[in-house]
Amino acid sequence: MSDTASLAVGPDELAVLKLLAMDGGLGGEFKTSCGSVAGRLDASDQTASRRLQRLEDAGYVERDTVSDGQWVTITDAGERALREEYEDYRRVFETEADVELAGTVTGGMGEGRHYISLPGYMEQFVDRLGYEPFAGTLNVSLTDDSVRRRSAMAALDPVHIDGWEDEERTYGPAVCYPATIETAAGETYEECHVIAPERTHHDEDQAELIAPVKLRDEMGLDDGDRLTLRVTDR
Repeated sequence: MSDTASLAVGPDELAVLKLLAMDGGLGGEFKTSCGSVAGRLDASDQTASRRLQRLEDAGYVERDTVSDGQWVTITDAGERALREEYEDYRRVFETEADVELAGTVTGGMGEGRHYISLPGYMEQFVDRLGYEPFAGTLNVSLTDDSVRRRSAMAALDPVHIDGWEDEERTYGPAVCYPATIETAAGETYEECHVIAPERTHHDEDQAELIAPVKLRDEMGLDDGDRLTLRVTDR
């Protein structure tokens, strides 16, 4: 999805996306028409067509136009946008703000150790999280339900870690969400954070955690062990 296209998607387009979802669009391909959408919006066919086009350009829907209408499918990106809208409203009307994710411990590529240790990040971790993280991350492979649920984190208020640069390259910003880990045996650990690059949906099936200790050793974890993560506001 291009940045230009995403900028074209606003409340009007999201309203159309919601209508498509209410018509069954999250369940797979279904048939509609600009006239049908326009009637429900109390708008012209041209307006409905323009909003559908913007949703398609942004990658939120896929369309196949036929002689008597069009077949529409809401993409994963479109579903994610709707879930983020839902979580915003849930946060308005519900007092507690947390997201529960489930998954299993998995091995990483070793990149976390390098990036966590960089001084431009480490200084901010100490200042903003209140601890110096162990040089490495605990990687958790999320269940399918939790991958979908992860979009709810967009409604939380994370700790922001600024991007920075040295003589060789520029390093991007990140966000850290306070989290509590619970094992299948009921053991918990609270002083940790889910860390992710800011403004990205890369590797949404994985959660990476940092803590002042090596979590594998602290909690006796092995690959394949089941965990529950409760992610909260800062």
